[in-house]
Amino acid sequence: MDLLSVRLKIGDREYPMKVKPDEEERVRTAGKYINDQLKSYREKFGIDDKEDLLAMVAFDCMVAKLKSEESSGAIDSTTEDKIQSLNQMIKDAIS
Repeated sequence: MDLLSVRLKIGDREYPMKVKPDEEERVRTAGKYINDQLKSYREKFGIDDKEDLLAMVAFDCMVAKLKSEESSGAIDSTTEDKIQSLNQMIKDAIS
């Protein structure tokens, strides 16, 4: 599979990378999100240190990821319970 050469500017640095064509939009969206968060924190907290800003963005992204995983796990568990209940109803109806 061919890879696309992409250059993302995050903060004040450019990062060259190679991505699959079907991931290009996701990668660019992630870069935009990071830059938007950097700008937001800079304005909100008056912090100019790039490392501090990047650490804050990384921390918030990880918290959001963990929250999403917990939510997904709860949904998976509920779905599994519903399937088991439906299977039992079908077995009872057949018997």
